[in-house]
Amino acid sequence: MRLPLPQFAVDNRPPEHIAEVIETATTEFLAQCLEPEDLSFPAMPPFGSWVKAMDEESGNKVLAVVTHVTTAPIDSVHRARALGLSLAELREQQPQIFAMLKTEFRAVIVGFETPAPNQNGNPPTQGQIFQYLPPRPPQIHQAVYRCEPSEIITFSDTLDFLRILLNVKGVPMEALTAAAVREIYQLRNRDRQWLVQTGRTLSILLKDDYDCLRYILGQVHG
Repeated sequence: MRLPLPQFAVDNRPPEHIAEVIETATTEFLAQCLEPEDLSFPAMPPFGSWVKAMDEESGNKVLAVVTHVTTAPIDSVHRARALGLSLAELREQQPQIFAMLKTEFRAVIVGFETPAPNQNGNPPTQGQIFQYLPPRPPQIHQAVYRCEPSEIITFSDTLDFLRILLNVKGVPMEALTAAAVREIYQLRNRDRQWLVQTGRTLSILLKDDYDCLRYILGQVHG
């Protein structure tokens, strides 16, 4: 049974800090969402959204895409039961419910950014970006943040990460790829040239499986 995470310095926590790593592996990590200050459920990151965590030992920023999200009781023995109450009624009549639930998500690692080089006192520049697995994943209890739009746009200048998404096991890879690409497309202000290049790359990776390609791109436009 996993215990709820202790919550420290909530007032000083930036809004992008949404979770903490509780299991880690070479290709993915599992994170538990941090509890909000008020009586509400933790912010659940959308399927296919972009998150990041630091490997403090190497200084690498690890980028990942959310593949699975769950909300369940902390007590794994007893399942939640229907109460027939609205959220407002839950807060009024059963406020303890919010402390008895946990929200967790899995994220597949799609690349990493190395620390920016020392510029002799000048403002730091961006580190080098790689779209393959880092030497090591983020460690247990590392903070997990939503990626900034600028980070996602810069990372998606290269499309090698699509190969990783298309090979994720245990989730519908077409829907996962479409969700990740859709977010980028929107952040890029619906840049048609970028989408055309993405479609060409997907066509090669899918070995001319046009039905799958049409399915993915159809969800991006939706």
